[in-house]
Amino acid sequence: MVEVKLHDIGEGMTEGEIVSYLVKVGDPVQSDQPLVEVQTDKMTAELPSPTTGIVKEILVKEGTLVPVGTTILIIESGQTKHVQQEVTVSSNRNKVEKTNRMILAAPYTRKIARELGIDIEKINGTGPAGRITDEDVYNYGKKAVEPMAAPIKEVIKNAVESDEIPFKGRRKQIASLMSKSLFTIPHVTHFEEVDMTNLLDCKQQCKEDGINISVAAFFIKAIQLTLMKYPIFNSVLDEDHGVIRLKKEYNIGVAVDAEDGLIVPVIRNVEQKTVKTIHDEMKIAIEKAQNNTLTKADISNGTFTISNVGPLGGIGATPIINYPQTALISFHKTKKKPVVINDEIVIRSMMNLSMSFDHRVADGATAVRFTNEFVQLIENPTRMLLEMT
Repeated sequence: MVEVKLHDIGEGMTEGEIVSYLVKVGDPVQSDQPLVEVQTDKMTAELPSPTTGIVKEILVKEGTLVPVGTTILIIESGQTKHVQQEVTVSSNRNKVEKTNRMILAAPYTRKIARELGIDIEKINGTGPAGRITDEDVYNYGKKAVEPMAAPIKEVIKNAVESDEIPFKGRRKQIASLMSKSLFTIPHVTHFEEVDMTNLLDCKQQCKEDGINISVAAFFIKAIQLTLMKYPIFNSVLDEDHGVIRLKKEYNIGVAVDAEDGLIVPVIRNVEQKTVKTIHDEMKIAIEKAQNNTLTKADISNGTFTISNVGPLGGIGATPIINYPQTALISFHKTKKKPVVINDEIVIRSMMNLSMSFDHRVADGATAVRFTNEFVQLIENPTRMLLEMT
């Protein structure tokens, strides 16, 4: 017998929610076949089978939150020959309704199928190696829209009548991490105003030259350059060993407002990348976050986090640090305002930023110097280019 346990599939995770099983008792499974979907605070992931055999027992119910190390199900191993025979029989005969083929589909794709009430095993995948895509699920759903109409109406009816929202999954994990950060780290938030006019002009010029770069990509590069001068904010406090560990790599996390809750994919080794490369990688990371297809590698080892809430609005906030990092900067709405330059009133595009930092690690004066340096780079994009050489 082989016990399948919940192991650490995310950076420092301590628990996870059993979302759904991809097998049932009695099913033959192959080694590395996905067995169960697990929701952590940062992502939904599939746990693969460690062996070939037969599912003997499922020990944890769907929707249960369990700590790392919990035995989820048991597989009776040593059934390789039997499993191969069953697969052969199923593929050569039409006496059974379902085949024993491995269903290749991302967790988010499976979620779509569940929400639409579709049996994903009935769908033929058009992706690589027969992988089922989101589009495959939607196309299959269109063909079955009439039979599904009544169940969908009932789901909507129940949702409207209910005034309760389940507090579980990523939302519960986020709450746990935010509470840990807020009660562990003495937060201080520093506010600053940035003149975005020159940077927006630079962005527009790039667009006219056929190069589309988001403002956030410039922010990330400017943050990295500033961190090189103030490495204390690119650090982690190790209280157990009495040291502040200065990180040599600059891995910038980008907070993304995904459907299942806030998640922070990481752009790695920003110091080695151009603004255009940062933009391209960030675009991919955001799409994966919104499609719930981020991997452990995509969200691990961040050293500093930014939150660009400007497109949504808001003029200020007191952001909570992404524990165990030392600081986080939130960028807010940019709007045109009259400002005084050389004793003259001119219209400029102004933006507020909020920087929360760990007061155990750094002092307010250092944070002010940090934001002053960042502001100088944003307000003078040419200087940013010079700093990159």
